[in-house]
Amino acid sequence: MSIIGGLDVHRAQITYDWIDTDTGQTRQGRLAPASREHLRGWLERFAGQQASFALEGCTGWRYVVEELQLAGIAAHLAEPADTRALRGRKRHAKTDRADARHLRDLLLGGRLPESWIPPTHVLEARTQVRLYKALVDQRTAWQQRIHAVLFHHGVPAESDLLVAERRQRLTQGAGLTLPAHQAVLLALRMIDAIDAELDLLRTELAHLARRQPGCRALRELYGVGLITAVAIWAEFGDVRRFSSSRHAVRHTGLDVTVYASDDKRAPGHLARQGPAVLRWALFEAAQCAARAGAPDHAYYTQVKARLGGNRAALSVARKLARRAYHLLRGLGDDALAPVAGSHPSAAVVA
Repeated sequence: MSIIGGLDVHRAQITYDWIDTDTGQTRQGRLAPASREHLRGWLERFAGQQASFALEGCTGWRYVVEELQLAGIAAHLAEPADTRALRGRKRHAKTDRADARHLRDLLLGGRLPESWIPPTHVLEARTQVRLYKALVDQRTAWQQRIHAVLFHHGVPAESDLLVAERRQRLTQGAGLTLPAHQAVLLALRMIDAIDAELDLLRTELAHLARRQPGCRALRELYGVGLITAVAIWAEFGDVRRFSSSRHAVRHTGLDVTVYASDDKRAPGHLARQGPAVLRWALFEAAQCAARAGAPDHAYYTQVKARLGGNRAALSVARKLARRAYHLLRGLGDDALAPVAGSHPSAAVVA
């Protein structure tokens, strides 16, 4: 007996649609609430049967895949954009049941556009590095808030507001009204709190970067540091799923897409289809090419003269993506080898 099914996962419920390929019997329904324990109990009905389920790689997929694998059921993670494209022209209102049936039919017909399912230690590293990036963005936002308050009250603009001398002037509140001074002091406290959390995360990520073989290899690339090495490693994952470095660059979203029709050609724009943290890490590393001693400095300078500094850094970032692909691919299985003690266990107690 073989069970083929689709799962449409939402925060409140999971909609399922499965078929027994031996008897042709089908079942549809919903699981509510959409919790790990409820899903685990529902999957017990497939014990001892050969079963496969597909779901889209959207928020919430992780625990569903983990429970499927724990129950001995094959989990297939679908790429959301490609799955939606295979639906064709929309003729009817989209429903959760239609989505579940669509996933089931794609899996049954062998047409499901599958995404790679990372091992647990890679998922944990992704969680940490994405949290790090989120905190960096929040810190930047609070600094921008301070700049906005100062500008609104006519205080002269200054860079590096957090150096000791300028921070002292901020705490004194010269030229600010009482509410504006209160807003600046709050922003400074928030930045201090974020800095403390960033220090903790930075220590943990640096520990992983120094011990994991793939991260160590990436650090050989000029401009790639401890944090960006972990970001590139975790977000790239198993590069062997890419047939070439060109496909690896496409995964990053750094490739340029151009719309052309007849003799008209629109300006190119970044695809931005891949992980945002991966693009950030590659761009941060690529900016080091502006240094005179960088191996790509001549190329960076040439592109900058024609297109500007940002375009030049993006060009170098694509080069780094290709180099990272070849480095990680050359390591084979060692590229994703787990490091003992790097992350707490991800096991969930029943």
